[in-house]
Amino acid sequence: MSKHIEIMDTTLRDGEQTSGVSYSPKEKLTIAKLLLDDLKIDRIEVASARVSEGELNSVKEISSWAEKNSRIDSIEVLTFIDEGKSIQWLLDSGCKVQNLLTKGSLNHLKHQLKKTPDQHFNDISKTIDIAEKNLITTNIYLEDWSNGMKNSKDYVIDYLDFLKTKNIKRVLLPDTLGILTHFETYEFINEIRNKYPNFHIDFHGHNDYDLSVANSLEAIRAGCDGIHLTINGMGERAGNTPLSSAIAAIKDFLPEYKINVEEKNLFKASNLISTFSGQSVSSNKPIVGENVFTQTAGVHADGDNKKDLYFNNLNPNRFGRKRKYALGKTSGKANIKKNLDELGIKLNDDELSLVTSKVIELGDKKEKVTIEDLPYIISDVLEYPTKKKDIIIESYVLTHAKTLRPSASLSLIINDELYQESCSGDGQFDAFMSALKKIYSKRNKILPKLIDYAVRIPPGSDSDAFCETTITWDTGSKKFKTRGLDTDQTVSAIKATEKMLNTE
Repeated sequence: MSKHIEIMDTTLRDGEQTSGVSYSPKEKLTIAKLLLDDLKIDRIEVASARVSEGELNSVKEISSWAEKNSRIDSIEVLTFIDEGKSIQWLLDSGCKVQNLLTKGSLNHLKHQLKKTPDQHFNDISKTIDIAEKNLITTNIYLEDWSNGMKNSKDYVIDYLDFLKTKNIKRVLLPDTLGILTHFETYEFINEIRNKYPNFHIDFHGHNDYDLSVANSLEAIRAGCDGIHLTINGMGERAGNTPLSSAIAAIKDFLPEYKINVEEKNLFKASNLISTFSGQSVSSNKPIVGENVFTQTAGVHADGDNKKDLYFNNLNPNRFGRKRKYALGKTSGKANIKKNLDELGIKLNDDELSLVTSKVIELGDKKEKVTIEDLPYIISDVLEYPTKKKDIIIESYVLTHAKTLRPSASLSLIINDELYQESCSGDGQFDAFMSALKKIYSKRNKILPKLIDYAVRIPPGSDSDAFCETTITWDTGSKKFKTRGLDTDQTVSAIKATEKMLNTE
């Protein structure tokens, strides 16, 4: 049978040590429910004992809910060697599992606690005995264990020999300062696994060298029974081992091991933690980043149509996500066709070429064109596909300053002849139209009357959205509409006006 690897999530304890992050009791309860019910995490570490009244209230709420749902043994709290004060805090909170923080390196023991190993072991023994009398399950953290293995291994072995005599459930081995390579992680965990075959061993990684996922995989290969993770890699300094990356890597690279986590809910969990913590997720963060399932280059989209040449095992459907094809200056027809297929829009080859050219042109002005922009672009280019322009707005300067009237300077080419004029107006577009009317009046021409002006942007867009300006004109004998598209509202109106000038 496949070996089951326990996943312990410490987003609510170690993850909350991210600078500037603090969750309310209600937020902590919501996150706890998500972790246990939706993600199917085996265990969660939810707080540090004796931190604050608010922390106690948080754990009370989580413990009450967990007790009613038969999950109380999955709730863990970090405790300290403090003559039983943490145990009393735990009892008050309703939690029944302590993760006791102890020293896993001689350096920490000597310089922080200023005690001998025997004194430390005696204090630990008393704390475990108090927990046992109160029916509290004990797991033991060996803080700075990785440095202990590097620089004071004899101390670590003596400590683990001592723990063999105590009633504990798990030994938690942290790379507290994130200093291990994956080679060292395997070597150290494997050594302890072979020497203490009856211990339940957890590995707790930190990501200071961006090696925490690799280290967690090697810890599993070396024989550990559980790993500690946080959503979005939350945690102090460079953070802890990110849950989403570790889960995907275990499932794909260590299929002989079994884990319970529901991958489809990883993205939802990431978004929730980002919202509650105020910590944004990098757009290229594996699994949960905004852009990680977006193909940008047209050649990649083309390859996806040809035996999925640019796919790997990280199928977005696994994580409740969809593959997207970015639109912009690197887009080819394949990218655009993928988006059109999603919208249910069919274009012939000529139309597709026109739309592709327009997307590339607009992409030079805007970082990306969204799928919501496409119907606007299609409407813009197909309504005026290859019409020759007899009248060209060659250039214009628009000014708008506080306490000064808006003005416009316009250069217009009509049948290869240049006209220039400047005017002020009630707004930039009004000033532009006044300058245009001056030019036309000199040629004894009358412009159609503007009778309606409507602006819209794609649903869900932001301040950098494309504006589609639709203007209705009246010549006296007929009414017609023209559209302009640009990221600037006034420019989109000017483009609609240029189309009007060339409408017969």
